[in-house]
Amino acid sequence: MAGHNIPHFQNDGGHRVIEVGVKEFMCTGASAPYDHPHIFIDMGDDNEKVCSYCSTLYRFNSALKPSQTNPAGCVFHVKAA
Repeated sequence: MAGHNIPHFQNDGGHRVIEVGVKEFMCTGASAPYDHPHIFIDMGDDNEKVCSYCSTLYRFNSALKPSQTNPAGCVFHVKAA
């Protein structure tokens, strides 16, 4: 399976806030079997947005690359079948 163009983030650590370097992304919740439907989040002109499924607060941080999060380790990677 090919990778995805839109960054996907997960919250296995149960963090209240995750800083990301993009304003458009997908939230997956935690790793399976604790994930939720992968939903698209668009911050628009805002710098914060809460996931309606898992209540994770995502905060935009322009110092981060699209493949980085703070805390580290919250980027979701598709696993090959």
